[in-house]
Amino acid sequence: MTPPLPAFPPDAAASPVDGAAIVARLKELAAFTDVPGELTRLTLSPAHKRAAAQVAYWMREAGMAAVGMDATGTIAGRYAADRPDAKTLLIGSHIDTVRNAGIYDGNLGVITAIAVVAELSRRQVRLPFAIEVLAFADEEGVRFLSTLTSSKAIAGRFAPASLEDADAQGMSRAEALRSFGAPAVGFDTCRRDPEKVLGYVEVHIEQGPVLEAEGLPLGIVTGVSGASRGHIRVRGQAGHSGTLPMGMRHDALAAAAEMILAVEARGRADAERLVTTVGTLVIAGAGVNVVPGELQFSLDVRSLDDALRAQAVADIRAAVEEIAGRRGVKAFFDIGHAMPAAPCDPAFMDRMAGVVDDLGVPVRRLPSGAGHDAMVFRDLLPMAMLFVRSQNGSHNPREYAAPADIGLAAQALLGFLMKTAAAA
Repeated sequence: MTPPLPAFPPDAAASPVDGAAIVARLKELAAFTDVPGELTRLTLSPAHKRAAAQVAYWMREAGMAAVGMDATGTIAGRYAADRPDAKTLLIGSHIDTVRNAGIYDGNLGVITAIAVVAELSRRQVRLPFAIEVLAFADEEGVRFLSTLTSSKAIAGRFAPASLEDADAQGMSRAEALRSFGAPAVGFDTCRRDPEKVLGYVEVHIEQGPVLEAEGLPLGIVTGVSGASRGHIRVRGQAGHSGTLPMGMRHDALAAAAEMILAVEARGRADAERLVTTVGTLVIAGAGVNVVPGELQFSLDVRSLDDALRAQAVADIRAAVEEIAGRRGVKAFFDIGHAMPAAPCDPAFMDRMAGVVDDLGVPVRRLPSGAGHDAMVFRDLLPMAMLFVRSQNGSHNPREYAAPADIGLAAQALLGFLMKTAAAA
């Protein structure tokens, strides 16, 4: 069982880990937007700067004595341990959003982490490890080409070349950081020494339908899927739709249609462990009376099993080449992004599962198909993630998580801290 917290007077104010209280703060945070009428808070934008200041205020209010901004724009607050030489447990998520976002993605993990520290503080509890709450600045990857720069800096994996990335207005990341108020220098000082860190824990909405379909409020994440992304360019021969006989055509679009179905078929062949997606299709010189001569479509392959993912990419390449040869077109295959899977730490998973079980919630383990800040700690730190049931997917304003589920997640995170303290 989870060790109990010291008793608190029953007439005291409502607990910070109450789900409704956390939702109220999420709504407050959502008011910081660059586009009135919707939540759009891209990394290092003016709205992000105001939101970061609010988060820093809440961290101080929760009892974190050391609160500041690092070189990448991450807001970090530290809740001291009961001893000076203690290690640190990192918890948090991100506060940047996609365009026209929901209020829960990323933000939930930050506000829940602050709430848990506030609960420890009001009960005057210090643990045998320090807690550092992190509000990462750059997870969504919407404004700049590179992403996860904040969490990568904490992991010691920051790429200086990302400072030269420019947004649609031509502003570089380095310029945006300076405007944001971040130092934009000394990125090596952001790194946390793995010898002094216990691990990283992140609470996040599921962003998918599994928990909702199964009627479960919480899920234990087994790992963040690896991803291979790129595009396939198909070149045939353009021609007039009325004058080019069917038997003489080298139709790039018809070939691509068969290739796209082959991508889907490969995913369905390992549907429990693999997802394959074509999300974009761009046809050059498209016209209602033109046989398409050239086009490009995207490819996204994800799995928690890196070997399976690599084999799936190879199988798709072979299928594309076979279709191209048979249809008399050329295909050019380019995988520009490959991120390995990031398994969660078995001991952390089991500890979180024990807490969830203590709450009377059935334990459900599931992988994350979406990327998260947690994945940058692969091979460096033990990490764990807790999913909260969500409705209407994610990355849209209809994204939703129930206050009761959020309250359970906050209790689970608090219980995880107490179990970790008991094991120290």
